[in-house]
Amino acid sequence: MTALTLTLNRHPVLSRLAIAVAAFVLLLLAGAAFAGTPVDLRDTPESAGPRITLGDLFDGAGNASNVPVATADDGALTMVLDASAVQRIAHMHGLDWANATGYRRLVVQMGGAPEREVASAAPVRGGKTVDALTFSRNLATGELIRAEDVLWSKVQAHLVPGDAPSDPSQVIGMSTRHTEREGVVVAARDLIAQKVIKKDQIVSVTYDADGVTLKLQGKALGDAAAGDVIQVLNTQSKKTIEAVATGPGEAVTGPQADSLKSRRFASIQ
Repeated sequence: MTALTLTLNRHPVLSRLAIAVAAFVLLLLAGAAFAGTPVDLRDTPESAGPRITLGDLFDGAGNASNVPVATADDGALTMVLDASAVQRIAHMHGLDWANATGYRRLVVQMGGAPEREVASAAPVRGGKTVDALTFSRNLATGELIRAEDVLWSKVQAHLVPGDAPSDPSQVIGMSTRHTEREGVVVAARDLIAQKVIKKDQIVSVTYDADGVTLKLQGKALGDAAAGDVIQVLNTQSKKTIEAVATGPGEAVTGPQADSLKSRRFASIQ
């Protein structure tokens, strides 16, 4: 504990000022004393056994790494945790997780789970079950799918569509084409790429080559997801520029755009 020594001047005004300064300093010291250690959620929370700990969830958990948070059922592939409850447990043990993304649920992959079965192209109705990605909550049309919105579940084999995604990375970041209900098996045909640029939106287009960076603003002539080619109207010159969408209201042209288009073309070969 930091010690603070204060000698008060007998002058009444100076004494009041000294007291105010001392109170402010003590507040700062108290804040530092009670603040937890900032931690970041791991990109892929995973537990090697049935017990999930703070160290499985957070980078930099330190002495609190072995603090248990939950225990999964035997054979479970994933465990869904309430983010608020996890945040409270972390705080109780000196960790400060801001949850700036606003997660409501955390999906933890359980290590040592049995290898996932793959449904046959023509499944037979009956008691056979397979592991498939399902929605962990109700989703509205056009809603962005986050990591905690899907989880592996055991379902009847005949309920798994032929275009069911085999990995969560194929789903996270996409949007729902229709309203989806909790527990429904995910199908690729029900997903669409999240639009980061809307038609008529003002877009910032960047050209970067040989150490020269230029930026201009124009009007998008259509909708685009990240990686899509989009036409942008330069409102000053009235010329149309071909660019590649990279994020909300952002696009690139020139060598960067050519590289992105080449990689996307290669990925679908």
